[in-house]
Amino acid sequence: MAAQVGLDPAEDIHWITDPSLKPIELFEQGKIDAFLGFPPEPQDLRSRHIGHVIVNTAVDRPWSQYFCCVLGANADYVRKHPVATKRVMRAVLKATDLCATEPARAARMLVEGGFTARYDYAQQALSELPYDKWREYEPEDTIRFYALRMRDVGLIKSTPQKIIAEGTNWRFLDEIKRQLKA
Repeated sequence: MAAQVGLDPAEDIHWITDPSLKPIELFEQGKIDAFLGFPPEPQDLRSRHIGHVIVNTAVDRPWSQYFCCVLGANADYVRKHPVATKRVMRAVLKATDLCATEPARAARMLVEGGFTARYDYAQQALSELPYDKWREYEPEDTIRFYALRMRDVGLIKSTPQKIIAEGTNWRFLDEIKRQLKA
């Protein structure tokens, strides 16, 4: 993302990766200028009028035009356990549909399961995220997009075409899409 707006991630950003530090606390204290936040952190900061959102990948282009997450599996595992692999994928996609169609119910489940304490923040995040787009987005386009970004900044050397050719298989996804028609 930084490279996309003209920054050199290696030179222009001092990355803090110490697991004992909490980026949100450092941001609140003014010790760092920015951090990558995930719900409920942005909602909490917004409610307290702290900071500004620079990029929201759920709505800001080009990020919002691609999957934010990709389900991956070890090729040997998939070969040995195709039924289990499909079941996991189907469960994830059915949960995605639940988040899209019933965000209030999904938010309650997150709170009841102890994954978050704030129902209002969970419900807001679930309502804002484009969970309903998984049938529309093209996973190959997503891999290509992110591979190009990573190659541009030197994080990978492979071409997007090579990654797609050697590291992807959409067969299970295509089957489940047919089974879970909206």
